[in-house]
Amino acid sequence: MAQMHDVTAKLPGVLLAAAIAGVATVIGGFVPLVGSALPAIVIGVVIALVRRPGGPFAAGLKFSSKMVLQIAVVLLGSQLSLAQVATVGAESFPVMISTLIVCLLAAWALSRLLRVESDLAVLIGVGTAICGASAIAAVSPVIKARNASIAYAVSTIFLFNVLAVLLFPPLGRLLGFTQHEFGLFAGTAVNDTSSVVATAGIYGTAALGFAVVVKLVRTLMIIPISVGLAIRTARREGTPVRFTPRGIAALVPWFLIGFLIASLVRSVGVIPDVALAPISAVAMFLIAMAMAAIGLSTDIAGFRSAGLRPLALGGLLWVVVTATAAAAILLLR
Repeated sequence: MAQMHDVTAKLPGVLLAAAIAGVATVIGGFVPLVGSALPAIVIGVVIALVRRPGGPFAAGLKFSSKMVLQIAVVLLGSQLSLAQVATVGAESFPVMISTLIVCLLAAWALSRLLRVESDLAVLIGVGTAICGASAIAAVSPVIKARNASIAYAVSTIFLFNVLAVLLFPPLGRLLGFTQHEFGLFAGTAVNDTSSVVATAGIYGTAALGFAVVVKLVRTLMIIPISVGLAIRTARREGTPVRFTPRGIAALVPWFLIGFLIASLVRSVGVIPDVALAPISAVAMFLIAMAMAAIGLSTDIAGFRSAGLRPLALGGLLWVVVTATAAAAILLLR
């Protein structure tokens, strides 16, 4: 009886988030570059500006912004097999690890220089270094980020993804990148999948195929970063951290374990190729639901008070990652 009441309490908020996600998915279908996550969060924020939903919607919106988001991350793990990780990872690892390290160090230094709030800086840094909205989705519950920070980070990452679509193909031709090299460049320096597809697709079909796989392998970097951030968060809250297998395992969020299991299941052939596109579509819809819930729950005052400094941080990190990826590819020729 109590469980039934719990489901009923969540239903209005979940349905509202799903309705907005449906609209956002349609928008993403007409404008693939935009995707569904950004329209969902924008619609949610606009509604919150007019009237922030509360009361009967609160429980369902909280569920959608947390649990639904984590389920989406698990489903993303099914999109790559361990064989793909081994093959593409070996080739792209030097470029990926160099951009990741340089971006995270730059995020730490520049956020202090620009006086950007810690959690927002982490979300923008991880989103730029790894894979945009998916990384932000995975990391935000680990560091217990505020909804306003999540909304700002997703919007910032999207802006520079659009610039990448416009500027990267001409830059690749200027640098003399082959199709293969540009695929590595786009898969490493562009964040969300829709933007990777748009950027690499302009350059050529061969670049597109490699870029998408590089992007998926890059997603795995979420796991060590999330564990590190979990340790950081535990220490900040005064929770003792024991560096034993059991102690570290206790810090790993369940949905990251689910991500690895989904990837393992894909590797042994349980998930057929024909099921990958529908699973990906479900994952993207659930992320759109979560973003809608986050937008609806956003503290608008907090969003405004952040100012333009986080946007400047995102822009500088985008330049740093672009330059590092291009330099690494040229050096490894």
